[in-house]
Amino acid sequence: MRSRPRTFLEVWSRRTAPERFDTYTRWSLYLISGSEPLLALALVGVDPTFSRDTLGVWLVLVLAHTAVCLASLRAGISHFLGGQVPRRTLLAALAILSLAVGVLGFWTFPVGSPEDVVASSRYYALLLGLGFGTLAAVPLLSFRRLALLGLVLSAGTGCSVWVGTGPITATSAGMAVGLGLSTALMLVAIFGSYRVSVWMLGVVWEQERHRVVHARLAVAEERLRFSRDLHDVFGRTLSVVAVKSELAAELASRGRPGAEEQMLEVRRIAQDALREVRAVVAGYRATDLPAELAGARSVLRSAGIDTTVHGEGTPVGAQAQEALAWAVREAVTNVVRHSDARSCTITLHRDDASSVVEVVNDGVPVGAVAGRGSGLVGLAERLDGAGGRIETWSDGDRFGLVARVPDRRAPVVGTSGPGRADDLALPVPGPTTKDRP
Repeated sequence: MRSRPRTFLEVWSRRTAPERFDTYTRWSLYLISGSEPLLALALVGVDPTFSRDTLGVWLVLVLAHTAVCLASLRAGISHFLGGQVPRRTLLAALAILSLAVGVLGFWTFPVGSPEDVVASSRYYALLLGLGFGTLAAVPLLSFRRLALLGLVLSAGTGCSVWVGTGPITATSAGMAVGLGLSTALMLVAIFGSYRVSVWMLGVVWEQERHRVVHARLAVAEERLRFSRDLHDVFGRTLSVVAVKSELAAELASRGRPGAEEQMLEVRRIAQDALREVRAVVAGYRATDLPAELAGARSVLRSAGIDTTVHGEGTPVGAQAQEALAWAVREAVTNVVRHSDARSCTITLHRDDASSVVEVVNDGVPVGAVAGRGSGLVGLAERLDGAGGRIETWSDGDRFGLVARVPDRRAPVVGTSGPGRADDLALPVPGPTTKDRP
């Protein structure tokens, strides 16, 4: 039983890769948008010519604007990922506060002449409100609209140089053009990076949904195949049993001979059907070591775990193959279900007169209690029937399972001469994209 996580590291280690990327992306955007009050204080420190009459009100508006921006950004990301549309009241408050912060900040830092434009913070204060307000609405806007909005804001910022600086001169015109171009480059880059971050977040969750759907389809396809095989094997037989049973009942009711022979035929058909069903089920239950290694690679990689398999060409006898295949299946199941592994290594090799498979992963949960579940107990019983045994070890966040089965009939690597058919070397499975958990 896994304990309840208590620290941030425990919570973080138990999250999936998409959940970690989601958390990282969201909080990166939140921290950038939440830095608005710090930038406002920096503008006050850089430009001491601010108006004391409006400074206090402007700082209060900046705090309120930051809170609304964070709420709008959170609602916008949720809507981008398929959630509800943000409330109109929230968007209206965002627009009003953005405009209020920009306009009031513009007049809080006065400029009397073109020479004061360079050292003034009024243009940054204007962008503080309008820029951060636009960032909060990034998930709701397309790339084209964001680029157009950035150009409009940069043009307005450049033209604002002429407000309160007297008539237009060559100096003020040059400053307006320079400020407008630099603002355009900055806004388009920042708006674009925000939009790309939100877009990547959507792509990650879309891929995760596709993976889940693919796994469910694989399970449904396997169930359909199993039912189809049962129908093909057992359907005709049941039909014959039903017909012969009706014939026997009819003969018996009329007192005519032949009913006994028909029932004996029904018994024979039923026994044949039972053998066929057992053969079908045995085919599904049979384990094959090369197939299990290929399936383990596919399952672990589908779960986002880096997987390495060593020794796939190691010669293993038929009986040892089945036992070790069960060991691989149980070990991989435990890695997927009960660990937070990022990597897993499966090694198959010979050890004297035994064949050995080792499965090592680095995903022991924090606070996990060492023990042996029912799956490992069943595996130990299965290996004991083949004369083998399993061993487990734990070292920090690493956990290993070692399954050892006597295999005297397998040829030693490097010997010459023909071997038995069940002692041939295992084929190396090629990469596959069809196997999914």
